Amino acid sequence: MSLVPSLTEAVAATLPDGLVGATDWCTHPADLAVTRVGGTKYPDLDRVLALRPDVVLVNMEENRVEDADALRAAGVELFVTFPRTVDEALTDLGAMLTALGAPAEPGWLADARAAWAAVTPPPARRAIIPVWRRPWIVLGGGTFAGDVLRRLGVTNAYAADPDRYPRPTLAELREQGADLVVLPDEPYLFTDDDGPESFPGLPYALVSGRHLTWYGPSLAEAPGLLAARLAAAHARPAP
Repeated sequence: MSLVPSLTEAVAATLPDGLVGATDWCTHPADLAVTRVGGTKYPDLDRVLALRPDVVLVNMEENRVEDADALRAAGVELFVTFPRTVDEALTDLGAMLTALGAPAEPGWLADARAAWAAVTPPPARRAIIPVWRRPWIVLGGGTFAGDVLRRLGVTNAYAADPDRYPRPTLAELREQGADLVVLPDEPYLFTDDDGPESFPGLPYALVSGRHLTWYGPSLAEAPGLLAARLAAAHARPAP
């Protein structure tokens, strides 16, 4: 049972018969046919327990502590992840799949290791990375997505912030002296018409949230796809 979309994808790609349930937000693979148990934040724990899983996959940031505690109290074994770097994610994935009985490291994980080992970042660009608006929320320090971008030559303007997800005002964002804004399509769906207009004249890159924040099979193609998007960042003329 997985309560983490990226881990659902990882298990489905490696041990396709190993999942008995997943959240409503587990969208990959698209044809995944398992029992759905609600959201990542508020899963239906009775439905989880009714499936009698051997282990439930959770993440310390994506899932609630009280749900994890309730599952433990019911005697359910948990496999807990909380990677804050690409290396930690690759290590966690290998350990998780081994614990679940994978006979060998899957090809996609080997490909992901190779893809990230081969990355040569371009000259660094200072960026702000919003993940929400109304209110504005940005990546702060110690996040997996921040490490992904760092490896691709993006210096997070809020990397030293003690809050992992600061909530600056738009005025404060504009005062950061950034030369790039990175806008993912999840959890907030930023588009050409929703987000960039708040930063007139500043180059922006619309990127896949799955490739920026998920740790699973998407890690194999993430360096190439994200690097291409960052390289193609363009500036919207000031109104």
